[in-house]
Amino acid sequence: QVQLVESGGGLVQPGGSLRLSCAASGEDISDLHMAWFRQAPGKQRDLVATISDGFSTIYSDSVKGRFTISRDNAKKTSYLLINNLKPEDTAVYHCNMGGFYSGKHYVAGAYWGQGTQVTVSS
Repeated sequence: QVQLVESGGGLVQPGGSLRLSCAASGEDISDLHMAWFRQAPGKQRDLVATISDGFSTIYSDSVKGRFTISRDNAKKTSYLLINNLKPEDTAVYHCNMGGFYSGKHYVAGAYWGQGTQVTVSS
């Protein structure tokens, strides 16, 4: 079993930056895919970025160049650095572990965090 806890969200002005963290507890996560999703009010949960156990990263087109996903296996933590925040980035950000790619489609794993709110507003 793996438990995930996100942190680092908050209220930020447009153009600002945030670093979200996802801390895992429980079993070793070094061989698990890590991912970040986000869900805006009234919308479905969308994949933002993934990082494999081999540290390969993939980003959704909407965040390429502004978001950076990383991981520290020793700390059992995944990070999402968000630069040049825009109002449309406002959402609850969730981390996920244990998923896999089926072709180009990412199948989310069983482990989810409760989410951290990111609000971008002036």
